[in-house]
Amino acid sequence: MSLEPRHQFYETDEKVNLSVMIKEVDADKVNITITPHSAKFEYNEWKLNLEPLKAEVDPEQSGYRVGKVKVEIWLVKKVLGRWGNLVREDDEPKAPIASSSAPLQDKPLPKHKNWEKLADTALSSEKEKTLSEDPNTGGDAALNSFFQQIYAGADEDTKRAMMKSFVESGGTALSTNWDEVGKGKVEVKPPSGSEYKKWAA
Repeated sequence: MSLEPRHQFYETDEKVNLSVMIKEVDADKVNITITPHSAKFEYNEWKLNLEPLKAEVDPEQSGYRVGKVKVEIWLVKKVLGRWGNLVREDDEPKAPIASSSAPLQDKPLPKHKNWEKLADTALSSEKEKTLSEDPNTGGDAALNSFFQQIYAGADEDTKRAMMKSFVESGGTALSTNWDEVGKGKVEVKPPSGSEYKKWAA
């Protein structure tokens, strides 16, 4: 008794790619026959007979490859176009379905786009946001600039509080409140998930 293997296909205008899903096939025992109107696959009890094909194929350009999980068969079409199905029904005409890309010579080629110019135009049209418009603009440089502005416009107590809190905390805290900072040593407050270590010089 012969069994039909699970199979699937996809196609381009030039060829049909058929995958027969059988694992660990012995390449020496596979029998594949391709004629202009048919494709036959045989391996042990597995048999697949595709006849008559939707349209003619070129047996000399067609072929197959045995893989670990499937056998791939490619059928090169004699006439460009899409089939839709592998096998032609008795009442169907032989010709393939007309494809949008089959008469390639008649189509005008699309104009080449200069992607570099488009990218430069898009980037130049984007205006850099200022720090007052977006506080996240500029990264560390913007943050340092922000702290410098605070420091420059601060009174003496605020400047002392900023210096003392930053130095004593190892750069992990910055305070502008001298009443709080002046009472004692500022504790090191590392970010969550990290640990502070004192290094010997």
